[in-house]
Amino acid sequence: MEPTPLIRIRGLWTQFGDFVVHQDLDLDVWRGEILSLVGGSGSGKTTLLRQMLGLAQPARGSVQVAGEEIGPGERAAGAQMRSRWGMLFQHGALFSALSAFENVAQPLRELHALPPDLIRDATLQKLHMVGISPEQAQRMPADLSGGMVKRVALARALALEPELLFLDEPTAGLDPALSEAFVDLIASLHRAMHLTVVMVTHDLDTMAALSTRIAVLADKHVVATGSMQEIMRVDHSFIREFFLGERGLRALQGLEGVGAQQAPPQ
Repeated sequence: MEPTPLIRIRGLWTQFGDFVVHQDLDLDVWRGEILSLVGGSGSGKTTLLRQMLGLAQPARGSVQVAGEEIGPGERAAGAQMRSRWGMLFQHGALFSALSAFENVAQPLRELHALPPDLIRDATLQKLHMVGISPEQAQRMPADLSGGMVKRVALARALALEPELLFLDEPTAGLDPALSEAFVDLIASLHRAMHLTVVMVTHDLDTMAALSTRIAVLADKHVVATGSMQEIMRVDHSFIREFFLGERGLRALQGLEGVGAQQAPPQ
């Protein structure tokens, strides 16, 4: 029996008026991998991510997560699936009126089934996993650094012990040192929690350090999938411009220096 992808997208069309973003797009996401979505401006990377989450609907086509259709008329299945995934938005999207602790506790409180002591302990555990102390947890988002906001937002995304984690530009706005530390954190959590990760990023260093596989969006389709080395061998104008410039070659050299991650067996 052939393995079943955790996310299966077939024949997807995204259209805004007469403007077509995706046309007959197919993509699989396999359990345990870190898949990076990359493409030029207007290629619909974040839109595709939102469609996997059920936050946006394609004009037509199928999006299945763990065998469940995500789309109109599938509200019950979609609601059930939301407890199995977490989302880290580009700028954290923390609730400004809630402390860091309350931001992470919010998804647990929404279950309406957990006692307060368990919510407190689970929240502190997730904050500890991302390097936020109990004292820091009492701060409001406005009093947190950019790196701490990212860590709190990541703790919130992991609050319900998801099997699937979505990341939208996870290192955007971070300086190189903080970006590297955040990449290391994601990699360690990926291993420890056996996560499947779908990541939108334009940062080549982040992509090279984390990805087990890359999917390139161009010409309204996924034009290539594979490791960074495999992608760079594909003859396409966007790939040549994005991956074979100075930054792309530098990122590849760094990747070869530490050894490329291997895609999980399918």
